[in-house]
Amino acid sequence: MNVWPLQFRKIGENDLLFSDDSGSFFRSDDLFLDRYIQGALTHEDAEFLAYNGQAFETDGDFAFSGFASRWAKRINTAGDLSYFILVPTLRCNLMCDYCQVSRAAENASGFDWDRDTLEQVINLLDKQKANQVKVEFQGGEPLLRLDLLDAIRNFCRSRFEAAEFVVCTNLQTVSEEAWQFLEAPDTHVSTSFDGTSKFHLKQRTKTTTVQRQFEANLDVALTRLGVDRVSALPTIDPSDCPDPAAVIHAFAARSLTSIYLRRINYQGFARKKYGFDSALVDWRQYYRRFIAALIEYNTTADVPMEEYYLTHILRRILQSGHNNHVDLRNPNWLGKDLLVIDFNGQLYPTDEARMVSRIGKIDLSIGSLEDGIDANRVATLNSNVSNFDDPDCVHCAYKAYCGLDPIDDLSRYGRVDLPRHQTDHCKSHLDLFDYAFSLLYSADPTVQKSLAIWIGVPNYNPKIAPRTL
Repeated sequence: MNVWPLQFRKIGENDLLFSDDSGSFFRSDDLFLDRYIQGALTHEDAEFLAYNGQAFETDGDFAFSGFASRWAKRINTAGDLSYFILVPTLRCNLMCDYCQVSRAAENASGFDWDRDTLEQVINLLDKQKANQVKVEFQGGEPLLRLDLLDAIRNFCRSRFEAAEFVVCTNLQTVSEEAWQFLEAPDTHVSTSFDGTSKFHLKQRTKTTTVQRQFEANLDVALTRLGVDRVSALPTIDPSDCPDPAAVIHAFAARSLTSIYLRRINYQGFARKKYGFDSALVDWRQYYRRFIAALIEYNTTADVPMEEYYLTHILRRILQSGHNNHVDLRNPNWLGKDLLVIDFNGQLYPTDEARMVSRIGKIDLSIGSLEDGIDANRVATLNSNVSNFDDPDCVHCAYKAYCGLDPIDDLSRYGRVDLPRHQTDHCKSHLDLFDYAFSLLYSADPTVQKSLAIWIGVPNYNPKIAPRTL
C-alpha cells in the first residue's frame, strides 16, 4: 500500500490534523504520527487511510485516480478574461476615515473617464474571447457618472451572450434615474453598512442627516431591488468594534442573511490613520466572538445567517472547486481572468493593486488602455502566486485550502519573499483555518446546526470530519 504524503498541524491539546494535497483530512494523535513517520502503520491504519482516500495500491487504480481528480479540482486554472472592475470616476461624495482608494473630492476635475477613454474601454471589451462578462463598477462613487455606466452596460448586453453588473455605491445620493438603472434584473448593488447606525455614522457619514439619508436609501434599495440583489458589507476597526449581537440584529432587521466581516484594509488613506500590526490579535478575538454570537442567533432564528468568508473557507475545506473568491485561490493568477481599468486608463491585476499604486507606494500597473497589457509585467507578478512550491507552504496542513496574496505582501512589506509565517495573510488565515476545523470537529449541537446551514446540507454528519480510532 502507498500513502500519499501527509502534512500535519497540532489542533487542540492532544490531537493533530492531518491533510494531503487533495484536501482530504482527518484528526488523530501523536501515536499515529509516530507510526506514520517510522513506516510502522498498522492494518487498522491502512484500512482507515484507504477508506479516507489517502492510500492506493498501484498507479492508475481507482484510489489513485480519485486522489488525482480531487487534487486537479483544487487547482485554479485561469480562464479567458471575463471579469472587469471599472473605475469611471475617482470622485466621491463622502470622506470616509478608512478610504482605501484615496478618493478625490466630489467637485474635483480630471478624475473621470473622458469620451476617448470610454471608447477605449468598449474596444477592449469587444476584443475578448469569452461569451459572458461580469462588470463591477467601482470608484469613487460610480453613480456620479451614471452616463458612463449606462454606456458600458448597453454595450455589454449587445456584445455578450450573458452579462452581469455590480454597482459598488455608497447609496448616499441616488436619483430616480439611478434607481431605474439599478432596478434592471442583471444589475446588483454592493454597498457599505458598518454594522450599526452608530458605527456607520462615526466612520462614514459623520452627521445624522447624512446617516438618515443613507439608511433611507438602503431600505429603498432592498425594497425596489430585493434582498437577493443587495449586499451590505461592514468594515470594522479592530480597536473599536461594534457589539456582534447588535450587528447581527441590524442586518436581520433588513432581512440581510449574509455578513462579510472585513477589518479596515491596509490601503489608501487608511494606512496613514490606523495601526494594523497590533490590531490583528484584536481582530481574531472579535471575529471569534462574532461567529459565536452568530451560532447562538441561528439556534432560534426563523431565517439563519452566515458570515460569508467563513462559509467560503468551510466549503473550500470540504469540497474542491470553490475558486470564485479572488483573494483565496491557488494559484492566484494575476492579470489573467480579472482586469481593473482605472479612471485614468491604467490597467491593474486587482483592485488592491490599484489602491497601493494610487498612494505611490509601488507601481503595480500592468499597462494602459493606450498601450495594452504589458506581458512582461504580468509574468513578473505571476512568478510567485502559487503555494505548491513555496518553501514555507509546502509542509502546511492548510496548503490545499489556502493561497498566496502577493499584492498584500507588496503593499505591507514591499516584497513577496518574506517568510510566509511573518506575513499578515498567513497569520490571519492560519487562525481562520484553525477556527474552521475546531468548528468542524465540535460536538456542540448548536455549532453543528449552523455548520449544516453554512455548508448547505440538511443535517450535520460528524463523519464529514473524520478521525482515526
